[in-house]
Amino acid sequence: MSFTKTIERPARLNRSQLAVPASQPRMIDKAAGSDADIVFLDLEDAVAPADKEAARQNVIDAVNQKDWGRKSISYRVNGLDTHYMYRDLIDVVEACGEKLDLVMIPKVGTAADVYAVDMLLTQIEAAKGFKSNIGIEVLIESALGMQNITEIAQASPRLESLHFGAGDYSASVHAKTTHIGGTNSEYSILSDKNENGSRHSYLGDHHHHALSSIVMAARANGLRPVDSAFGDFSDPEGYKASARRAAAMGCEGKWAIHPSQIALANEIMGPDRSEVERAQRILAAMEEAAADGKGAVTFEGRMIDAANIRQAQMLVKKAEMIGNE
Repeated sequence: MSFTKTIERPARLNRSQLAVPASQPRMIDKAAGSDADIVFLDLEDAVAPADKEAARQNVIDAVNQKDWGRKSISYRVNGLDTHYMYRDLIDVVEACGEKLDLVMIPKVGTAADVYAVDMLLTQIEAAKGFKSNIGIEVLIESALGMQNITEIAQASPRLESLHFGAGDYSASVHAKTTHIGGTNSEYSILSDKNENGSRHSYLGDHHHHALSSIVMAARANGLRPVDSAFGDFSDPEGYKASARRAAAMGCEGKWAIHPSQIALANEIMGPDRSEVERAQRILAAMEEAAADGKGAVTFEGRMIDAANIRQAQMLVKKAEMIGNE
Protein backbone atom coordinates (compact mmCIF):
# COMPACT_ATOMS: atom_id res chain seq x y z
CA MET A 1 0.00 0.00 0.00
CA SER A 2 1.10 3.56 -0.65
CA PHE A 3 2.04 5.69 2.32
CA THR A 4 -0.52 8.17 0.99
CA LYS A 5 -3.91 7.07 2.26
CA THR A 6 -7.22 7.59 0.51
CA ILE A 7 -9.72 9.27 2.83
CA GLU A 8 -13.17 7.83 2.21
CA ARG A 9 -16.10 10.23 2.37
CA PRO A 10 -18.97 9.44 4.74
CA ALA A 11 -20.90 6.36 3.63
CA ARG A 12 -24.17 7.11 1.84
CA LEU A 13 -26.40 4.76 -0.14
CA ASN A 14 -26.20 5.79 -3.78
CA ARG A 15 -27.44 2.79 -5.80
CA SER A 16 -30.16 4.81 -7.50
CA GLN A 17 -30.30 8.57 -7.98
CA LEU A 18 -33.65 9.84 -9.22
CA ALA A 19 -33.68 13.01 -11.32
CA VAL A 20 -36.80 15.14 -10.83
CA PRO A 21 -37.63 18.39 -12.65
CA ALA A 22 -38.17 20.99 -9.93
CA SER A 23 -40.84 22.62 -12.09
CA GLN A 24 -43.10 19.55 -11.73
CA PRO A 25 -44.65 19.36 -8.21
CA ARG A 26 -46.49 16.10 -9.00
CA MET A 27 -43.22 14.41 -9.89
CA ILE A 28 -41.69 15.72 -6.67
CA ASP A 29 -44.56 14.18 -4.69
CA LYS A 30 -43.97 10.79 -6.33
CA ALA A 31 -40.23 11.04 -5.78
CA ALA A 32 -40.71 11.55 -2.03
CA GLY A 33 -42.52 8.23 -1.83
CA SER A 34 -40.14 6.33 -4.11
CA ASP A 35 -37.45 3.78 -3.22
CA ALA A 36 -34.61 5.86 -4.65
CA ASP A 37 -31.54 6.18 -2.43
CA ILE A 38 -30.99 9.80 -3.50
CA VAL A 39 -33.39 12.23 -5.12
CA PHE A 40 -32.04 15.29 -6.85
CA LEU A 41 -34.39 18.14 -7.68
CA ASP A 42 -33.29 19.68 -10.95
CA LEU A 43 -33.15 23.43 -11.52
CA GLU A 44 -30.97 23.16 -14.62
CA ASP A 45 -31.63 21.36 -17.90
CA ALA A 46 -35.11 20.07 -17.01
CA VAL A 47 -36.47 23.57 -16.29
CA ALA A 48 -37.33 26.19 -18.91
CA PRO A 49 -35.91 29.71 -18.34
CA ALA A 50 -39.36 31.16 -17.66
CA ASP A 51 -39.89 28.61 -14.86
CA LYS A 52 -36.55 28.96 -13.05
CA GLU A 53 -37.73 31.14 -10.17
CA ALA A 54 -40.89 29.13 -9.52
CA ALA A 55 -38.87 25.90 -9.63
CA ARG A 56 -36.45 27.32 -7.07
CA GLN A 57 -39.34 27.94 -4.69
CA ASN A 58 -40.63 24.43 -5.37
CA VAL A 59 -37.30 23.06 -4.17
CA ILE A 60 -37.49 25.11 -0.98
CA ASP A 61 -41.06 24.00 -0.29
CA ALA A 62 -40.34 20.34 -1.07
CA VAL A 63 -37.22 20.09 1.08
CA ASN A 64 -38.86 21.81 4.04
CA GLN A 65 -42.34 20.34 3.90
CA LYS A 66 -42.21 16.79 2.53
CA ASP A 67 -41.35 13.59 4.34
CA TRP A 68 -38.36 12.16 2.48
CA GLY A 69 -37.88 9.19 4.78
CA ARG A 70 -34.30 7.94 4.78
CA LYS A 71 -33.48 9.31 1.34
CA SER A 72 -30.64 11.73 0.79
CA ILE A 73 -31.81 14.99 -0.79
CA SER A 74 -29.81 16.83 -3.42
CA TYR A 75 -30.59 19.53 -5.93
CA ARG A 76 -28.87 20.59 -9.12
CA VAL A 77 -28.11 24.27 -9.49
CA ASN A 78 -27.79 25.97 -12.85
CA GLY A 79 -24.36 26.27 -14.44
CA LEU A 80 -21.75 28.65 -13.06
CA ASP A 81 -21.85 30.51 -16.37
CA THR A 82 -25.52 31.51 -15.87
CA HIS A 83 -27.05 34.31 -13.84
CA TYR A 84 -29.40 31.82 -12.15
CA MET A 85 -26.74 29.96 -10.21
CA TYR A 86 -25.96 32.35 -7.36
CA ARG A 87 -29.64 32.70 -6.41
CA ASP A 88 -30.07 28.92 -6.76
CA LEU A 89 -27.40 28.44 -4.14
CA ILE A 90 -28.10 31.33 -1.76
CA ASP A 91 -31.91 31.21 -1.74
CA VAL A 92 -32.24 27.43 -1.43
CA VAL A 93 -29.42 26.78 1.05
CA GLU A 94 -30.39 29.67 3.31
CA ALA A 95 -34.00 28.50 3.35
CA CYS A 96 -33.37 24.76 3.68
CA GLY A 97 -30.11 24.56 5.60
CA GLU A 98 -29.36 21.27 7.27
CA LYS A 99 -32.32 19.51 5.64
CA LEU A 100 -30.26 19.46 2.45
CA ASP A 101 -27.67 16.71 2.09
CA LEU A 102 -26.04 17.60 -1.21
CA VAL A 103 -25.68 20.22 -3.93
CA MET A 104 -25.02 19.02 -7.48
CA ILE A 105 -22.86 21.20 -9.73
CA PRO A 106 -23.43 20.65 -13.46
CA LYS A 107 -20.85 20.84 -16.26
CA VAL A 108 -17.85 21.17 -13.97
CA GLY A 109 -14.79 22.02 -16.05
CA THR A 110 -12.11 22.94 -13.52
CA ALA A 111 -11.34 22.63 -9.82
CA ALA A 112 -12.08 26.35 -9.49
CA ASP A 113 -15.75 25.65 -10.28
CA VAL A 114 -15.97 23.43 -7.20
CA TYR A 115 -13.98 25.91 -5.10
CA ALA A 116 -16.45 28.68 -5.97
CA VAL A 117 -19.44 26.68 -4.74
CA ASP A 118 -17.53 25.51 -1.66
CA MET A 119 -16.72 29.12 -0.78
CA LEU A 120 -20.35 30.24 -1.02
CA LEU A 121 -21.60 27.25 0.96
CA THR A 122 -19.05 27.92 3.69
CA GLN A 123 -20.12 31.55 3.96
CA ILE A 124 -23.83 30.70 4.03
CA GLU A 125 -23.36 28.02 6.69
CA ALA A 126 -21.30 30.38 8.87
CA ALA A 127 -23.75 33.26 8.48
CA LYS A 128 -26.78 31.10 9.27
CA GLY A 129 -25.13 29.10 12.03
CA PHE A 130 -25.72 25.71 10.43
CA LYS A 131 -24.16 22.90 12.44
CA SER A 132 -23.45 20.45 9.59
CA ASN A 133 -21.84 20.86 6.18
CA ILE A 134 -23.64 20.26 2.90
CA GLY A 135 -21.87 17.85 0.55
CA ILE A 136 -21.09 18.45 -3.11
CA GLU A 137 -21.56 16.14 -6.08
CA VAL A 138 -20.30 17.12 -9.50
CA LEU A 139 -21.21 16.26 -13.05
CA ILE A 140 -18.39 15.54 -15.46
CA GLU A 141 -19.97 16.14 -18.85
CA SER A 142 -17.46 17.98 -21.00
CA ALA A 143 -14.06 17.47 -22.58
CA LEU A 144 -12.69 20.17 -20.26
CA GLY A 145 -14.02 18.41 -17.17
CA MET A 146 -12.61 15.08 -18.30
CA GLN A 147 -9.22 16.68 -18.96
CA ASN A 148 -9.15 18.15 -15.43
CA ILE A 149 -10.82 15.30 -13.62
CA THR A 150 -7.97 14.58 -11.20
CA GLU A 151 -7.82 18.18 -9.98
CA ILE A 152 -11.63 18.33 -9.77
CA ALA A 153 -11.74 15.19 -7.62
CA GLN A 154 -9.35 16.85 -5.16
CA ALA A 155 -10.98 20.29 -5.16
CA SER A 156 -12.94 20.22 -1.89
CA PRO A 157 -13.40 18.14 1.27
CA ARG A 158 -17.14 18.57 0.68
CA LEU A 159 -16.97 16.45 -2.46
CA GLU A 160 -18.78 13.13 -2.21
CA SER A 161 -19.37 11.87 -5.74
CA LEU A 162 -18.43 12.22 -9.40
CA HIS A 163 -21.21 11.68 -11.95
CA PHE A 164 -20.89 10.96 -15.64
CA GLY A 165 -23.13 13.04 -17.91
CA ALA A 166 -23.14 10.98 -21.10
CA GLY A 167 -25.40 13.22 -23.19
CA ASP A 168 -23.59 16.52 -22.75
CA TYR A 169 -20.21 14.76 -22.83
CA SER A 170 -21.03 13.29 -26.23
CA ALA A 171 -22.01 16.74 -27.47
CA SER A 172 -18.85 18.27 -26.02
CA VAL A 173 -16.55 15.89 -27.88
CA HIS A 174 -18.70 16.06 -31.05
CA ALA A 175 -19.50 12.37 -30.92
CA LYS A 176 -21.83 11.16 -33.66
CA THR A 177 -24.62 9.95 -31.42
CA THR A 178 -27.99 11.15 -30.19
CA HIS A 179 -28.53 8.44 -27.58
CA ILE A 180 -28.08 9.17 -23.89
CA GLY A 181 -26.36 6.35 -22.07
CA GLY A 182 -26.97 3.70 -24.71
CA THR A 183 -24.88 1.98 -27.33
CA ASN A 184 -23.70 3.31 -30.68
CA SER A 185 -23.80 0.82 -33.54
CA GLU A 186 -21.09 2.76 -35.37
CA TYR A 187 -18.61 2.13 -32.54
CA SER A 188 -17.70 -1.37 -33.68
CA ILE A 189 -15.01 -3.36 -35.42
CA LEU A 190 -15.11 -6.12 -38.01
CA SER A 191 -13.45 -9.47 -37.58
CA ASP A 192 -11.18 -10.93 -40.22
CA LYS A 193 -12.92 -12.88 -42.95
CA ASN A 194 -13.58 -16.50 -42.11
CA GLU A 195 -13.34 -19.44 -44.50
CA ASN A 196 -16.53 -18.57 -46.37
CA GLY A 197 -15.60 -14.88 -46.57
CA SER A 198 -18.09 -13.58 -44.03
CA ARG A 199 -17.18 -11.22 -41.18
CA HIS A 200 -18.65 -10.50 -37.76
CA SER A 201 -19.25 -7.07 -36.26
CA TYR A 202 -18.32 -6.55 -32.60
CA LEU A 203 -19.96 -3.67 -30.76
CA GLY A 204 -17.73 -1.59 -28.49
CA ASP A 205 -18.49 0.72 -25.58
CA HIS A 206 -17.88 4.27 -26.81
CA HIS A 207 -18.05 5.64 -23.25
CA HIS A 208 -15.67 3.14 -21.68
CA HIS A 209 -12.68 5.47 -21.39
CA ALA A 210 -14.71 8.37 -20.02
CA LEU A 211 -16.50 6.31 -17.40
CA SER A 212 -13.33 4.46 -16.45
CA SER A 213 -11.56 7.80 -15.93
CA ILE A 214 -14.35 8.95 -13.61
CA VAL A 215 -14.23 5.72 -11.62
CA MET A 216 -10.45 5.96 -11.24
CA ALA A 217 -10.48 9.61 -10.13
CA ALA A 218 -13.37 9.01 -7.75
CA ARG A 219 -11.95 5.92 -6.07
CA ALA A 220 -8.46 7.42 -5.79
CA ASN A 221 -9.96 10.28 -3.78
CA GLY A 222 -12.54 8.42 -1.69
CA LEU A 223 -15.54 9.54 -3.76
CA ARG A 224 -18.51 7.64 -5.16
CA PRO A 225 -18.55 7.19 -8.97
CA VAL A 226 -22.09 7.33 -10.37
CA ASP A 227 -23.11 6.41 -13.91
CA SER A 228 -25.13 8.50 -16.33
CA ALA A 229 -28.81 8.52 -17.21
CA PHE A 230 -30.19 6.01 -19.70
CA GLY A 231 -32.53 7.97 -21.92
CA ASP A 232 -34.87 5.24 -23.20
CA PHE A 233 -36.96 4.43 -20.14
CA SER A 234 -39.10 2.08 -22.27
CA ASP A 235 -36.08 -0.26 -22.58
CA PRO A 236 -35.50 -1.91 -19.18
CA GLU A 237 -33.17 -4.54 -20.64
CA GLY A 238 -31.00 -1.83 -22.14
CA TYR A 239 -30.95 0.00 -18.81
CA LYS A 240 -29.95 -3.15 -16.95
CA ALA A 241 -27.16 -3.88 -19.41
CA SER A 242 -25.87 -0.32 -18.99
CA ALA A 243 -26.05 -0.59 -15.20
CA ARG A 244 -24.24 -3.94 -15.15
CA ARG A 245 -21.46 -2.48 -17.27
CA ALA A 246 -21.12 0.46 -14.89
CA ALA A 247 -21.15 -1.78 -11.81
CA ALA A 248 -18.52 -4.06 -13.35
CA MET A 249 -16.29 -1.02 -13.88
CA GLY A 250 -16.63 0.10 -10.25
CA CYS A 251 -19.56 2.54 -10.26
CA GLU A 252 -21.53 2.71 -7.04
CA GLY A 253 -24.81 3.91 -8.51
CA LYS A 254 -26.73 4.98 -11.58
CA TRP A 255 -29.20 7.70 -12.43
CA ALA A 256 -32.89 7.02 -12.90
CA ILE A 257 -34.88 9.44 -15.03
CA HIS A 258 -38.11 7.47 -14.60
CA PRO A 259 -39.52 5.72 -11.50
CA SER A 260 -39.43 2.39 -13.33
CA GLN A 261 -35.63 2.54 -13.38
CA ILE A 262 -35.22 2.85 -9.59
CA ALA A 263 -35.77 -0.82 -8.76
CA LEU A 264 -33.46 -1.86 -11.60
CA ALA A 265 -30.63 0.33 -10.28
CA ASN A 266 -31.17 -0.78 -6.68
CA GLU A 267 -31.02 -4.43 -7.69
CA ILE A 268 -27.97 -4.23 -9.94
CA MET A 269 -25.95 -1.71 -7.95
CA GLY A 270 -26.64 -3.39 -4.62
CA PRO A 271 -24.82 -6.55 -3.49
CA ASP A 272 -26.76 -9.76 -4.01
CA ARG A 273 -27.30 -12.19 -1.16
CA SER A 274 -24.66 -14.68 -2.28
CA GLU A 275 -22.02 -11.92 -2.45
CA VAL A 276 -22.86 -10.72 1.04
CA GLU A 277 -22.86 -14.22 2.51
CA ARG A 278 -19.47 -14.95 0.96
CA ALA A 279 -18.10 -11.65 2.31
CA GLN A 280 -19.37 -12.54 5.78
CA ARG A 281 -17.63 -15.91 5.58
CA ILE A 282 -14.37 -14.22 4.56
CA LEU A 283 -14.54 -11.89 7.57
CA ALA A 284 -15.35 -14.82 9.86
CA ALA A 285 -12.32 -16.70 8.52
CA MET A 286 -10.18 -13.62 9.15
CA GLU A 287 -11.38 -13.37 12.76
CA GLU A 288 -10.79 -17.08 13.32
CA ALA A 289 -7.26 -16.88 11.97
CA ALA A 290 -6.52 -13.86 14.16
CA ALA A 291 -7.85 -15.68 17.25
CA ASP A 292 -5.54 -18.62 16.48
CA GLY A 293 -2.57 -16.30 16.07
CA LYS A 294 -2.23 -17.00 12.37
CA GLY A 295 -0.89 -14.29 10.08
CA ALA A 296 -2.31 -15.76 6.89
CA VAL A 297 -5.97 -16.37 6.12
CA THR A 298 -7.11 -19.28 3.97
CA PHE A 299 -10.62 -19.28 2.57
CA GLU A 300 -12.09 -21.98 0.33
CA GLY A 301 -8.62 -23.17 -0.63
CA ARG A 302 -7.24 -19.72 -1.43
CA MET A 303 -5.15 -17.20 0.42
CA ILE A 304 -7.03 -14.03 1.36
CA ASP A 305 -5.12 -10.76 1.30
CA ALA A 306 -5.87 -7.28 2.64
CA ALA A 307 -7.64 -6.24 -0.57
CA ASN A 308 -10.06 -9.18 -0.31
CA ILE A 309 -10.81 -8.27 3.29
CA ARG A 310 -11.46 -4.60 2.47
CA GLN A 311 -13.82 -5.59 -0.33
CA ALA A 312 -15.66 -7.94 2.02
CA GLN A 313 -15.96 -5.24 4.66
CA MET A 314 -17.41 -2.76 2.13
CA LEU A 315 -19.96 -5.29 0.87
CA VAL A 316 -21.15 -6.14 4.36
CA LYS A 317 -21.35 -2.46 5.32
CA LYS A 318 -23.44 -1.64 2.25
CA ALA A 319 -25.75 -4.58 2.97
CA GLU A 320 -26.19 -3.35 6.54
CA MET A 321 -27.09 0.12 5.28
CA ILE A 322 -29.68 -1.33 2.90
CA GLY A 323 -31.09 -3.53 5.66
CA ASN A 324 -31.44 -0.58 8.00
CA GLU A 325 -33.56 1.45 5.60
